[in-house]
Amino acid sequence: MLKIATTLLRSRIVLSTIVSLFTCFTAATQADNRSDAEALFSFAEQQHTTYFSPPGQTTQELEGYLVRYYSGTNTYLATRGQEVYVHGSQFGVGIIRVGVIADFINTSGAAVRDITDAILLERAASCAEYAGNYSSAVTDVKRSLNFAGTLEIAVANGLCTFTSNNIPNHDFGNGGSFATPVAAVAHSYSMTAMPTLASASTALTLEWDNAVMLNGVKVDVWAAACYGVGDGKIGCSNPNQPWRYDPMSPRNNFGTDDHNAHTQPTGAYHYHGNPKALFNANGGATSPVVGFAADGFPILGTYFDASGVIRKATSSYRLKAGSRPTGAGNPGGTYDGTYRDDYEYVAGLGDLDRCNGMTVNGQYGYYITDNFPYMMFCFSGTPHTSFNKLAAGARP
Repeated sequence: MLKIATTLLRSRIVLSTIVSLFTCFTAATQADNRSDAEALFSFAEQQHTTYFSPPGQTTQELEGYLVRYYSGTNTYLATRGQEVYVHGSQFGVGIIRVGVIADFINTSGAAVRDITDAILLERAASCAEYAGNYSSAVTDVKRSLNFAGTLEIAVANGLCTFTSNNIPNHDFGNGGSFATPVAAVAHSYSMTAMPTLASASTALTLEWDNAVMLNGVKVDVWAAACYGVGDGKIGCSNPNQPWRYDPMSPRNNFGTDDHNAHTQPTGAYHYHGNPKALFNANGGATSPVVGFAADGFPILGTYFDASGVIRKATSSYRLKAGSRPTGAGNPGGTYDGTYRDDYEYVAGLGDLDRCNGMTVNGQYGYYITDNFPYMMFCFSGTPHTSFNKLAAGARP
């Protein structure tokens, strides 16, 4: 009897603890969301055993929440409608909202293609050709932490919309030193499915994300880092400020990993150059489409067919000759690629135009190059406003 009483008391303590954690929220009907919640719980138990174990715990309905308590890790996982919450010392202080169910699992019923470590092959120039749902299971190698990537590409009203949690389809972190740990950061970008060249190019600035890859990860070329501004690493928001550091230069320490990517203060993983894992770079065939810019034009890998010869596309930028100016506001020294201003565009020097694109077989696209500007220098078409970081809904 004593053992039974003790067990009942412990159960009441656990249940009362759960209730106390979630009574601060308004009760909501869970009937329509239970199947999604159960699928989320199963996913979390399979993919994140470090945080949610042992698996198969009973789902409790408490104060409008569906809750599972994991005694092995002393953590809670709960849903309210489609919102997801966690509690436990591993996550921080208090009850933490971590997103919605669709950020972690597919709830639409549509088929999902696993693109973990996939090498892209397609060369279709329209983003509409890639519509579908995609997933991946990857690892932050520095933290030995597993992540699930999600990406949906939908087409409607002449637009392609990429909705993802910004987790890549490849392991990440190796060789890098991220100021902020990688986190799943939901975003949604749209671009026209039928892009056209504009009468004049549009410059890249800090206000715009530049592109999204076919694994759901964004491209954000510029760094908020200029000579003489703050500590030289952050705070340079003036687009006209000279001597902006190049994150791809080996002379700078921007902590990028083996995929030329690192994180923003939100934890958003993003590329500055060749992601490497998305296409085969051995030169045996023309490179595939690996992503789409904000103006709808495709981004292709390095190799193209030059009149029957497969070779790398070459940039038309080169280092300036001589030395930088000295004096107030100028770094002096030789033009060595430390700064974006160290380079100059020379029409016809390479294959590509000022924006690092060209037309092959009637189709314009940007090409990834070994040298500056590595992927894009400007928009040849008109970027969609969803890529504007200041636009409503463009960023979380």
